[in-house]
Amino acid sequence: MQAKAAANFVRIAPRKAQLVVDLIRGKAVGDAIAILRHTPRSASPIVEKVVNSAIANAEHNFSMDPNNLVISEIYVNQGPTLKRFRARAMGRASRINKRTSHITVVVSEK
Repeated sequence: MQAKAAANFVRIAPRKAQLVVDLIRGKAVGDAIAILRHTPRSASPIVEKVVNSAIANAEHNFSMDPNNLVISEIYVNQGPTLKRFRARAMGRASRINKRTSHITVVVSEK
């Protein structure tokens, strides 16, 4: 039995979110949340929110015990990029890419 949660169009670059996601892949959910709480990265609270959502989905939709859950899959995909322009010297402009992410968490029982 697996429960899933996803956060789409999150305003953080996938490369930054991937660093946080790699820390908790395969861990028990209690350990994963403890790691996320003590990781000083901007993606940590976002990933923690998605993990908590997956735990709640498992508990309420599939009647799983939250103490026995492990993160079986977690991945970050690239979402659409917001393209912005900034004025530069001599009348030129340079592009700024504001990247978005799709974060997906799948939890299952041990």
